[in-house]
Amino acid sequence: MAMRSVRDARDVLESLGATQRLLTHGLLVAEAAEALLATMRRLGVSVDEARVLAGAVLHDAGKIVHPSELDAPGASHEKAGESLLLAHGVDPHVAHMCVSHAAWADPSCTLEDRLVALADALWKGVRRPALEGLIIDEVARRLKADRWAPFMDLDTSFESVSDRGSERLARS
Repeated sequence: MAMRSVRDARDVLESLGATQRLLTHGLLVAEAAEALLATMRRLGVSVDEARVLAGAVLHDAGKIVHPSELDAPGASHEKAGESLLLAHGVDPHVAHMCVSHAAWADPSCTLEDRLVALADALWKGVRRPALEGLIIDEVARRLKADRWAPFMDLDTSFESVSDRGSERLARS
């Protein structure tokens, strides 16, 4: 199933029985992802934006199956979410973001996977320096530049998204 918008991804989540809280979370993570994507566009870095936005909305779909993980730590929702989305015809790359948003250090993760993982932290004001470093390195590689060339733009973007965390938390 191709998802062309945040609304398409939200509709999938809703059709699977997501709570309003989970729907809101997905939309707030997508809002953070949108800001990160704007920076990628400004820097001239090609990213599959539709996949990032769909992944941002759907990354916690497994919490429909494991609702206790809405309020408590746990990783059971990750594989469960991937399986749930695959069973409902969601693109495998998007479905895999249910796993990769927590396993972002895995070398097989794409820039898109890592942008979703970062948006999932930044939406609430949490910085993840190791994850940010991987993104900076990949952007520099794609730009064929030294890692310090995009560093300031990216770090400023990450800080800007993080700074709005308390405002997004108030809406969650």
